Amino acid sequence: MLSEAENNNYRMAVPSEFGAVFSHFYYAENKTLSSITKTLLPSFQTILVFSFGTKVVIQSQQKTILEIEKCMVLGPIKQAFDYTLPPDSQILVVNFKEDAFYRFFGNALLTHSLPIHPDALIPENCFTILWGELKKISETKDRVYFLLDFCKPYLRDQNRLTQLLTNFKDDALDPIKAIAASTQQSERNIQLHQKKFFGYSIKELNRYERFLKATEQIQKNIINGSKTDWLAIVNQCGFYDQSQLIHDFKYYMNISPTKFLKFQKDICVAKGF
Repeated sequence: MLSEAENNNYRMAVPSEFGAVFSHFYYAENKTLSSITKTLLPSFQTILVFSFGTKVVIQSQQKTILEIEKCMVLGPIKQAFDYTLPPDSQILVVNFKEDAFYRFFGNALLTHSLPIHPDALIPENCFTILWGELKKISETKDRVYFLLDFCKPYLRDQNRLTQLLTNFKDDALDPIKAIAASTQQSERNIQLHQKKFFGYSIKELNRYERFLKATEQIQKNIINGSKTDWLAIVNQCGFYDQSQLIHDFKYYMNISPTKFLKFQKDICVAKGF
């Protein structure tokens, strides 16, 4: 059993002034003599990962292996991937909310979840410089404050259509149709705007949220010591049938729901990374 000191990882809240930009920050380090591998569930968020020790290794469902030496942008995270923290590694992960990536970089280049070094998105090598400054700072909270100050000049204001999409809360209405009607624009234009600024469509998001609801219900059953009733999961979470449940788990995680249940201890919930 790893001690807390050996496998130190935790989330950090975001100051209120940045609440519409970042959901949270995540820090992890491995002080053991063995590598630690976890599976990260899809979050539909774009993340910026800083690595300050031994190179962190990421492996996609397609078995593509990436090493993070200093920093890398990934996302939106639409499928699970494995990440390995070797001995003497440490990471700081920035989790962007909704359209926040676009507001920084001006283009959702990562629609297909392609990894890229953030310096490729901005003319100057500012992220390599930022990594160097962050590495000099010993306290994680101080790194976060430094990072927030660094981000301020790059943040653009959210435009009106994006505000409407972000703040739409009526579950009884189709947001694309409702916003198209209220702004007197075509539904196609709203769809393109959603895809461009967020990196995913409403249809993709609805499917993901159904899957996420299922994972949360399974985890709730585990905490309560209850046996998982798969037919109940299907009905409660809005799946057509059990085959659709299995199909979505294999799409997002490349494993069946029963294997997800079995390997819970090795899975990092999307909102935790």
